[in-house]
Formats: sequence, structure tokens, C-alpha cells
Amino acid sequence: MTTPSRIEAVAFDLDGLLVNTEELYQHVGSELLRRRGKSFEPDLLDAMMGRPQQVSLAIMIEWHDLADTAETLAAETHEIFQSLLDTELRTMPGAVELLDLLDAHGVARGVATSSGPQFAHDVLSRVGLRDRFAFVLTSADVTHGKPHPEIYQSAARRLAVAPAGMLVFEDSQAGCKAAVAAGAVAVAVPSGHSRRHDFSGARFIAETLADPRIEALLAG
Repeated sequence: MTTPSRIEAVAFDLDGLLVNTEELYQHVGSELLRRRGKSFEPDLLDAMMGRPQQVSLAIMIEWHDLADTAETLAAETHEIFQSLLDTELRTMPGAVELLDLLDAHGVARGVATSSGPQFAHDVLSRVGLRDRFAFVLTSADVTHGKPHPEIYQSAARRLAVAPAGMLVFEDSQAGCKAAVAAGAVAVAVPSGHSRRHDFSGARFIAETLADPRIEALLAG
């Protein structure tokens, strides 16, 4: 993959990257399985992370041979999650400051998430970030979820740039694979559990969105 001399646009993942919802999802997953006498093993979390909800819940069902349907678990997930959003939702370190930096550089950006549209818009609105993005691509906008590159190919088209001119921020292995496969410049920003993921193909692994290498990359 050849890096362009200048980053022309940016695409952000959402969960665990802009907001701490990945951490909240882990609480939800643990509670779902606790109610069924099961545990949320790290390997199961790895298999689910960064994927569309229906896919991740199907993985959970198969993993533990649950009698539930994905629809039943999705409804229960929504119920548990709403109470957490009201009290625990916050932006990830450096997120707001990075958006300010992109404003200063005049860099266009969008969100490309495996979450559904209602959830994604709700979360971004709650933390005051929805209006800071040109668009929000969600699981409803693609046929194939991450790690397939479709969502980042679509993001590049929406941003009117070649994938090689688009910088993607991702916190999960599945998301990073999608960005790299799309031909974008990927920067991994893992947190919590995803620090153990494989980020092969990423330009570098940042500690947070405030990593000074990000500003250097944007400056070309």
C-alpha cells in the first residue's frame, strides 16, 4: 500500500474509537450471558468485536449453544444498554481535540460503523458530535460488514477521494482489516480488550486519538 503525499479525508469507526460504547458493550454481553449461566470469554469477545450486531449475536448464540434468537438478544441488549448510555457514555480521549484539528486543516470526514443507524445517530447526538461529520455510514448502508472493505470503499466514494488518500481510525482487528483491504491508510487506536488484537497493515498503533503521530500524518 502506497501512502499519498497528503491525507485528503478521514473516516472514523464509532464504537470504542470515538465513544466508549465498546466498553459498555462488554458490560452488556457479560450481563446477557450471566443471566443464562454463561461467561463472556475473551476469545468470544474477539470474535464478536467490530462486527454488525446481528452477526456478533449469532456468534454468541453458536459459541454457547444458546436457545435464544439474535432478535431476542438484540431486544434485551437494547434494554440493558439504554440504562448504561444515560449514565456512562463519554467520548474517548483525544476525540474532540482531533476533530478540532481536522477543522483547522479543513479535512472532510465521516463515520463508518458496524452499528445500526438509530443507535449510531443517537450516540453521536448524545455526545454532541453528530454535526461534526459529513455523513454516518452504518450496517444499514452495506451488504457486507467488517472485516469486508465495503463500508470503507463507500466512505471513500462519499468523501470523493481515492481510498489511498483516506485515513481511517479503527480500534478493532475486524475494522482495521476492512480499512486495509479497502486500500486506505489505517491507524489503529485500541483500548481495553482490543489491545490484544492483530493490527497487521496499520500505519501505526496509537495510544489514543491524541497521539502526536496523527497530527504529523495529517500534515503530510
